This record gives sequence, structure tokens and C-alpha cells, in this order.
Amino acid sequence: MKQIKMIFALLIGFAAVISGQEKLRLTVDEAVNVGLKNSRNLHVSQLKVTASEAKVKEANASQWFNVKLVAAYRRLSPVDPFAFSMPGVGTIEISPSILDNYTTQLTLTQPLFTGFKISSGIDIAEYSSGAVKEDYNKDRSDLIYNIKNAYWNLYKAEMMKKVIDENVDQIKAHLADAKNLFKAGMLTNNDVLKLEVQLSDVMLKQVDAGNGVQLAMIALNNVLSIPLSTEIDIASEATMVPADFQPLNDLTSTALEARPELKAMDQRIKVGEAGVKMAQSNWYPQVALVGDYIYSRPNQRIFPTKDEFKGTWDFGVNLSLNIWDWLTTAHQTAQAEASLAQAIDSKQVIKDGITLEVTQSYLNLNVAKQKISITDLAVQQAAENNRILSEKFKAGMALSSDVIDAEVALLAAKTNHTSSIVDYELAKAKLEKSIGK
Repeated sequence: MKQIKMIFALLIGFAAVISGQEKLRLTVDEAVNVGLKNSRNLHVSQLKVTASEAKVKEANASQWFNVKLVAAYRRLSPVDPFAFSMPGVGTIEISPSILDNYTTQLTLTQPLFTGFKISSGIDIAEYSSGAVKEDYNKDRSDLIYNIKNAYWNLYKAEMMKKVIDENVDQIKAHLADAKNLFKAGMLTNNDVLKLEVQLSDVMLKQVDAGNGVQLAMIALNNVLSIPLSTEIDIASEATMVPADFQPLNDLTSTALEARPELKAMDQRIKVGEAGVKMAQSNWYPQVALVGDYIYSRPNQRIFPTKDEFKGTWDFGVNLSLNIWDWLTTAHQTAQAEASLAQAIDSKQVIKDGITLEVTQSYLNLNVAKQKISITDLAVQQAAENNRILSEKFKAGMALSSDVIDAEVALLAAKTNHTSSIVDYELAKAKLEKSIGK
């Protein structure tokens, strides 16, 4: 009785788990939207953009005056006050010893000329922000492609399983016919065994196909950043809809203009140019407008010294020039120029990579398109051959090995055709990503 109760409880728990499993029916576009919304990596990229924009504001703030307030208190050690004696008058104390000192200083500084250091810093921040924004666009483009790739791979896995399921049903039907023919003495036991072996082999493939569906679904859930246990119901279908793409040369030109990687490198080259300018700024004098207001007790500028708060101010221009720094500025300039050269070379490497990627994607799309028509014809031929041999087998005019060969050929043809259709969708998605679409 206890065992029955335990089994009943386990069944209830299992049913609860199954019923709690979330189900989503998604088209490929809806899957993209879900992935873009949930992606943590994309959110990290967006935060980098936000940080870079704040850096631009920080750099712009450096060109304007700043005001600093300093307040201090000091307790001084006792010293003899400054005093002197006069005949008939006595001792006169000029500067008494004030042990408690309070100081409040308000300083205003306005840069006038920094050797283009501030303007270069602003340029670096703005161009760096532009590069980070293009990095975000690249991450977004990569994520869209990864979602489409995972989506169509799940569709492909489901279609493969469907083909194998149909094949299992067909072989079971042939096996039933074979057993009937065996009873009628029209087939040998060996013929029946051959079909049973074929059924077992296909059923093993059916198990692998079912596992492939689960793995593909988990991969899609992962890229969508949703629970891995979510059951995805594929709503889109891969159909042979010809894509209208420009010639290869035009596609390459479009990619070189639209790809975010190149746009980001253009911004980083400008960062390098501004970096060279900033490194050279130490060769120029630094000029700033400075003003102070001092409110102290005692105020050192007021004589004689009194134990009371007094306010004074000053205003002027500061100029500083680095006379000798053991060629530090020259070395910093050389580093900046080397970084600029690296950015220029990196851009060319990226251009070459994009050209190669577009070319490969374009060729793969054309091959995938050709495979569809070829595999479609192969399916028609294999289906007709299978039909004819099945009829002959039922009439006792064909061997079981012939039927098995026909079934294997039909399964292979359907598998290849399904793969070619999905591969065409994947090739389209890859080419769209390659050209920055």
C-alpha cells in the first residue's frame, strides 16, 4: 500500500513538473525580439555605450572653469609674540601669538591654453564613444544571426525527426506485409528478419533525432536567455523563397560601408590621431586664469595680525612650460603614433576578413539554392522507386532487400532535401549579417 502511495505521489509530482513547463510558439522574428530583449551580453554592451557617453560629458567639462573649496583648522605651538619696548611707552606687541588658525579658501581656475590637450581629450572621448556604439551594433548583429541560426537548427532537427518518424511508420507497414507474406509462404523468415533489423536501425536513428531536437531546443533557449526547460513551438517554416541579392562586387561594397566593425575602426583611428596630438601637448606652455578668495582667522595678509576672520582675494594668470623631461614627451608621442599605425593596419585586416566572409557567404547561398532543386528531384525519384518496389513486394515480386534499399534511399533523399532548405535559410541569414544588414 505504501509503495502504491509513493508511486502515486511521484506521478503527481511528475505531472506538476510537466504542467509547469513553459511553452512558447515563436516565429523567427519573434524569437529575435525575445533574444534582443533578454540578452545579458547585449545589455552589457548597452551599459558600455552609456559609460562612454558619460565619459564624453566628463571630457567636455574639463574645458570649463572649476571651483574648489578648501577649509582647514590648525592648532599651532606657542611662540613668543613679536614685540618691542619703547622708553616711556613700555612693551608694544605687534604680532600676537594666535594658536587657533582657521582657513577657508575658494579657488577658481579657468584653462586658457593647454597645448590642445583638452580639445584632444574631448576628441578621444567622442571618437571612443562612437567606436563603442558600433561595437554594440556588432554585438546586436551577431546576436540576431545566432538566434536565427539556433532557430533554424531546431526547425531542421524537428524536420529530420519527422522524416525518420514517417520512415519508421513505413517500415512497420512493410514489416506487417512481410509477416503476412511469410504466413502465406511467399517469403522466407530471413526476409522478415531483414526488415526487423532495418526497423531497429531506423528506430535507433529516431532516438538520436529526438535527442537532437532536445539539444537544439536547449541551444535556442540559451541564446534567447530563457529557461532551458522552455518548450519552443516553431511557427515559421523554411520555404524556398528566392532572396534578391545584388551581385558579389556590389555586396562587398555595401559590406565595407555598413559593417559596424569597420565603422568602429574608423573611430579608433581618429582616437589614435587625437592621441598623438594629446601626447604632443606637453611641448606647449600651459596657461590658466586663477582666482582665490581667502577667508581666514587670522588672515596672514593683514598686518598686524588679529584673532578675527578677514577676507582677501587675488586674481591672475599662471603659465607653466616643461623645459626638460628627459624626452618623456617624445617617447609618449612615439607610443601614440605606434598605436595609430596599429589601428590603421587593423582596419585593413578587418576589410580583408569582411571581403572574404561576404564572398564565402555569397557562394554558399548559391550552392544551397542549387542543392534544393537537386534534392527535390532526388526525393521524387526515390519516392517513386519506393512506391513501385512496395507494390511489387506486396505482390511477392520483389525481395525485402530491394525494399530496404529503397527505404534507405528515400530516407536519405528526404533528409538531404530538408537539410538543403534549412541550409538555404541559414545561408541567407549569414549573408545578411556579412553585408551588415
